[in-house]
Amino acid sequence: MKINICNDFSETPGARYRYEGDFSGEEFRETQLAPKYNEAHRKREKLIIELDGGYGYPTSFLEEAFGGLVREYDYDPKEVNETLEFISNDEPSLEAEIRGYILRAKDKKNG
Repeated sequence: MKINICNDFSETPGARYRYEGDFSGEEFRETQLAPKYNEAHRKREKLIIELDGGYGYPTSFLEEAFGGLVREYDYDPKEVNETLEFISNDEPSLEAEIRGYILRAKDKKNG
């Protein structure tokens, strides 16, 4: 199972929340990431997230999409990190950044 953010969502990801404009992290999480994550988790498959091809990612977009997956749906950060696989030849450091948002999301919810 795979999501190519550039092809399936937008080449120009936006801000954190829908009210801040088009292609927000919140919109991506709700319309793309959460449904595919639920399906992959249920089937015990990996969900591959292809990050290449766009014009960059605002940190607020990434944190809301991936950290929000933990906060908003009360998912276990370890399970989320085990289910998601990231591909980025353009910016390989994005994987560590996103995985950090996932791990720290539970702390933000509780604190």
